[in-house]
Amino acid sequence: MILREREDRFILIRQHDHGRVAGDFADHWREPVDRSTGIGIRFHDVGWEALDREVRWNPATGKPYSFEDYPLEEKLPSYTAGVDRVEAKDSFAGCICSMHFVSFFTDPKEPEAIRFVEWEKQRQQRLITAMGRGEREKLNESLRLLKLCDDLSLFLCLNEPGQKEHPWYRDGFRWGNELLQPVWEARDRLRIDPSPFRCSFEVTIPYRAVARDRQPLEQGTYRIRILNRE
Repeated sequence: MILREREDRFILIRQHDHGRVAGDFADHWREPVDRSTGIGIRFHDVGWEALDREVRWNPATGKPYSFEDYPLEEKLPSYTAGVDRVEAKDSFAGCICSMHFVSFFTDPKEPEAIRFVEWEKQRQQRLITAMGRGEREKLNESLRLLKLCDDLSLFLCLNEPGQKEHPWYRDGFRWGNELLQPVWEARDRLRIDPSPFRCSFEVTIPYRAVARDRQPLEQGTYRIRILNRE
C-alpha cells in the first residue's frame, strides 16, 4: 500500500494501481516506448496484488503498513513472484523489473535481502545471456524510464491533490540533463515542466480511506489531467 495520513484517517492506494499510472505515463511519452519496456513499467508492482487485498496494521505504529515498512520477509517473496509474472509476459520486461528491485539494496545486511539480491542477479544473468545485442544496449535506458515513471506516479500518490509536500519530490525529477518540475494548475490538473509527453491525458487512481480506529470510511477514484503545452 501507498499511505497518506490525514488528521482523522488514512488514504490507501494499492501498489499495482500506482504501477498502472506509471504505465500511463510511459504510454504518453514523447518518444515512443517499446512494448517490452512499457510492460515492465506498467506491471512492475504486480507482485503487491496479494499483499494489498486487505489493510494490514503495524502494531508498532498503529498505522496501516505501507510499502516502506512492510515486513521484509513477506515483501521480498512478493517482489520475486511479481517479477516471475512479468517475466512470463515478456523476458526483457522481467529483467528491468528485477534490476529495479535489486537497486533498492545497495549493501544488504539482512539474510532475506542477501538471498533476494543473489537470486535476482542470477535471473538477470540468465535473461541477459538470452538477449540480442539491441536489447542489452537499451537495458539501462529502459530502467531509467521505469524509475522516472515510477517516481512521477508516486508523486501523485504520496501527495494530496494539488500539493507538493512529500520530501522525495520537492526538488523535482532528474531526467538526464533536465530537471522536470511538477506544477499544479488546479487540484486535478498537473503540468510537468518541461513536458516529456506528446499530448495531454488523464490518469485515474483508485483509493480507499480508513479511520484511525480501523473502520472503513469510503472508496473513490482520483482523476488527474496531465497537461501538455508543447
